[in-house]
Amino acid sequence: MNFSSPPAVASVAKNGNPRPFWSVMIPTYNPPADYLEQTLRSVLGQDPGKQEMQIEVVDDFSPKVDVAALVRQIAGDRVSVYRSPVNRGLAGSWNICIERARGEWVHILHQDDLVLPGFYQRLKSSLPTQPQVGAAFCRHALVNSSGHWLRLSELHHESCGILENGRQKIAVEQIILTPAIVVRRSAYEQLGGFSAHLCYVLDWEMWQRIAARFSIWFEPRILAAYRVHEASATSRLILEAADVRDVRTMIELVGPNYPRHLAADWIRRARAYYANVAMHQNRELLVEGHWRAAWRRCWHTFEMNPGWRVPAGGFSLFILQLRLLASLLKRQLKSKL
Repeated sequence: MNFSSPPAVASVAKNGNPRPFWSVMIPTYNPPADYLEQTLRSVLGQDPGKQEMQIEVVDDFSPKVDVAALVRQIAGDRVSVYRSPVNRGLAGSWNICIERARGEWVHILHQDDLVLPGFYQRLKSSLPTQPQVGAAFCRHALVNSSGHWLRLSELHHESCGILENGRQKIAVEQIILTPAIVVRRSAYEQLGGFSAHLCYVLDWEMWQRIAARFSIWFEPRILAAYRVHEASATSRLILEAADVRDVRTMIELVGPNYPRHLAADWIRRARAYYANVAMHQNRELLVEGHWRAAWRRCWHTFEMNPGWRVPAGGFSLFILQLRLLASLLKRQLKSKL
């Protein structure tokens, strides 16, 4: 499978001015006002000042929202706004974020996600003494549309430090969500930007490249929140089965990043893991009434990992649908009596 190389990232122009430590870059596209306000306020509540932190909203040519006006209303002139002259899509928007970032460390924070108190201070206290580290991430919470916590990410080890077996963990599973990770800008300069041929796991592909060449720092405190809601791009991609297709493509890209004797085993593990994840999601979609989406995803799941467990999962999906149909028919009969 041939893909073009990721776009190059130029180094920051030297103009004699000191660079900030942080660049907090917030890509937007028709952002809901309440979510964007919560996102910005979560950053501004930790703002160490312009000398230490660049905060910029990068709008991907939103047709329905005046993002600049919304940001001024929330943050005054503390947060700058750049509006792309054309819509560039997810990867293009994130790459503009990297290009415009002037800080030593770049944090791409989605328009509906949050950082929790202490995120920047805690990470900064560790990062300057770790020159071999290309990225650092913390534990995160998954939250719903109202901000209530749903579940927490894995505790890899109880103290902060280099992620043990980082290359293998990141090769097999997407353990890092975007709001929880910061990346050294020089790492982007060395490795290039996000790849536009992926739509669901373009971030995971980037973490793969970073982990293959740098150490990854882990902070065990829960300092970021990833919002799950029906209007999100993630929810739409799941219904379209684009997530399963993208994961399948991503797994095929694992090999070139790692030694051959390791890559084969990690690819096998990744296929098995994500096939199980997809089948679980397929059952949830079936229960929620998204029958067509569930069966479309089931077919793509089989293509990703045609082992015996996936066909067995497809059979259990069929039995579940029969039970749901029977329950629906029973309710309809009762309503007519």
